[in-house]
Amino acid sequence: MGLILPIALFGAWIYFSSNGSFAESELPKPSSVFKVITELDERDQLWLNISASLQRVALGYFFGTLIALILGSAAGLNKVVNRLVTPLLQAIRAVPSLAWVPLLIIWIGIGEGSKLTLIAIGAFFPVFTTVVSGIKNVDRHLVEVGRAYGLKRWAIIKGIYLPAAAPQIFSGLRLGLAQSWLFLVAAELIASAKGLGFLLVDSQASARTDIVIFSILALAILGKTSDLILATIEKRVLAWNK
Repeated sequence: MGLILPIALFGAWIYFSSNGSFAESELPKPSSVFKVITELDERDQLWLNISASLQRVALGYFFGTLIALILGSAAGLNKVVNRLVTPLLQAIRAVPSLAWVPLLIIWIGIGEGSKLTLIAIGAFFPVFTTVVSGIKNVDRHLVEVGRAYGLKRWAIIKGIYLPAAAPQIFSGLRLGLAQSWLFLVAAELIASAKGLGFLLVDSQASARTDIVIFSILALAILGKTSDLILATIEKRVLAWNK
């Protein structure tokens, strides 16, 4: 059933791009967009831009989630840490992605560091929030049972807290991955010469609507594919929870 709406939208795209409702510069035909793949490949721009974006998302997501897992676990397990860091992080979370760009340029410069940092910021907050919430919502009776059996703190964390909070943590990991792709376009506004975000903005400046649509579709496909990979990992890791 998930294919019904995409197929309907594709049919509408073919219809409206062919019946004169839109000019070619406004809504190019699907065939024109597919030709962009060959055009970019011949110019050695296709995989250059796709691989650049994939690498940035992978690295930014890794560092953002790593910090979020560590800090979120500390805040979930320790009330002092939670009261110390959570209010500030909740306030910072409301800052739009583009608002970080000028500050990161001033602090880090226009190199890869600022781009990866922005993507890491996008990944951090959903993961941090769900880790804290997942750990805090663990049934305290399970913890008391573990203590009654003489389990030490690390054993309780490893054997009770992490398995019980894992479903919610994975939800946060998937949200963080989606945020990483959303923040990618903003990150590639920072003096980029490659990447799908750069391709999107550059083609808009040159009025290449076909490349704009291709870039959007590529981002959607890559984002959905990466989410499916993470969902598959989640099913395997949490097979006991089904």
